[in-house]
Amino acid sequence: MKGEVLIGAGIVLILIGFLLVFVGTLVSAFGSGGDVEGGGVVMIGPIPIVFGTNRNAVTVASIIALVLMLLWIVGVLLVRRG
Repeated sequence: MKGEVLIGAGIVLILIGFLLVFVGTLVSAFGSGGDVEGGGVVMIGPIPIVFGTNRNAVTVASIIALVLMLLWIVGVLLVRRG
């Protein structure tokens, strides 16, 4: 039962991600011509690789990386305990 809920939650999160990318593309295509900034995090296990176009994007991506690392550590500890 737990596995089915996790699989369903994963599928829903992936669909929400695709929807957000689609909406963001539409907004940037039809919106005003402002500057584009971006950044991201690639997680390889608990180790993050952070990248971005400027200091603010890298700061936000680093905060996201820290949160993801903490969630990964908590998840590993919960699995080992249970």
